[in-house]
Amino acid sequence: MSTDTTFAQQASLNGKTPVATHTVYLGLGSNLGDRRGNLAAALQRLREVIEITSVSSVYDTEPVGFADQPRFLNIVLRGQTALDPEALLGYVKQIEAKLGRQPSFRYGPRPIDIDILLYDDLHIEQDNLTIPHPRMGERAFVLVPLAEIAPESVEPVSGKTAQELLEAVLQAGVQKLAPTLRISLDRDIQSGKPAVHVRLGRAGVVGITKAILIGDEGHQQWFNATFDLYANLGASQAGVHMSRFSDALDEVMEEMGQKSWPKIELLAEHIARTIVEKQQALRAEAHIRTAYPLQKWTPVSGRPTQEVYGLLAEAVATKEGSRRMVGVEVEGMVACPCAQDMVHAYAQLRLQEEGFPDDVIAHMLAVTPLATHNQRGRATLMIGTDQDLDVRDLVDLAESAMSSENYGLLKRPDELYIVNKAHANPRFVEDRCCGRWLRNIAICPMIRLSGCISGTRRPYINMTWRRKAGERSASYAQKF
Repeated sequence: MSTDTTFAQQASLNGKTPVATHTVYLGLGSNLGDRRGNLAAALQRLREVIEITSVSSVYDTEPVGFADQPRFLNIVLRGQTALDPEALLGYVKQIEAKLGRQPSFRYGPRPIDIDILLYDDLHIEQDNLTIPHPRMGERAFVLVPLAEIAPESVEPVSGKTAQELLEAVLQAGVQKLAPTLRISLDRDIQSGKPAVHVRLGRAGVVGITKAILIGDEGHQQWFNATFDLYANLGASQAGVHMSRFSDALDEVMEEMGQKSWPKIELLAEHIARTIVEKQQALRAEAHIRTAYPLQKWTPVSGRPTQEVYGLLAEAVATKEGSRRMVGVEVEGMVACPCAQDMVHAYAQLRLQEEGFPDDVIAHMLAVTPLATHNQRGRATLMIGTDQDLDVRDLVDLAESAMSSENYGLLKRPDELYIVNKAHANPRFVEDRCCGRWLRNIAICPMIRLSGCISGTRRPYINMTWRRKAGERSASYAQKF
């Protein structure tokens, strides 16, 4: 089976490791600088190309071949990789260089040393690569950690197992130092008792970006999403572990791997539940925001245009249960009915002064567009329901509550259309937009406001409208 030697082509999307096809064992050692840190840094970089399944304990070992140097820390790992032996060797050499290894004499001190011990059951002899490692059978600092994680692994040249090879060498210079590279810390300040017993509300992290796959098998789409995560703590807790927010997010993302989440709000809800568990929080929130492009056509010229909307998901969770919402953020236009009414009164007065009959004036004002001022605004519509909602329906609902939708591309006939439409449908931000939303949602055949959300909670709607100029806003929330 041939494999591509180019790592960039073998790596999968979303930062995942390559498709694993070969079993490998690598030995790592360090005796200069921060030895633990060097080994940890090497493992971190190796995970880009190896799905690591086991790592041995950390061993403190005597140097071999040149005694006048510091003692080593050694480990052995087992994993799966898609790289062929030559490509793996090249990647290993890159890691050694990046971690500061310089050309030196044989067996000299070094910040990091990475050897390919075994690669499947291959026996390779080349100028720059020999597998199995030619001296692994006589080195206790290799065989002790190797036999720990894989005593039955076979060295293909001798046909002996790692355990059999280990029994034939002296082990006096190898001492087990620690089960892992992790340092045992004496105190965890966040888990301690606070000096002042008050509740801590909405502590968290914002602006975390991740690529997420949303949709079912018939239609899946990648999104670049932004996450804001919060936790409320009880009075007996000193603080939150900020790293656990990222842990919770990564844990949820890893659960699905390359699979997709059917709905973005389900992802938010699962994250909120995980935060409650990891932070021992009274309440947790997860907010997700991403851009959602839709193909549309301008109303008169019929030109295709991509309009980008905000796709939102929010969830809250406690130990008793959770709640989720999904929604959209849409830009549009509102025309002021108050100013238009004043223009109407003034036009009527002027026409009367010009001597037109009242019935003629009424007809003229009925068929003639009347001036008013208009503004762009941003509307947010959030709905909590256990029903599958189409983002297009939510966008349509939000836009239908405005005087007119807007488009990124407008030719002159299109501009006339939306201006005329807006002035024919004047709306106040404060009441008519939100009121129209509720009416449209109530009669929309695609949204059923019945049933429950994740248990016994009732469907819930939250609407916010902001005018960009001056940020005048109105908000409305309704439970059903």
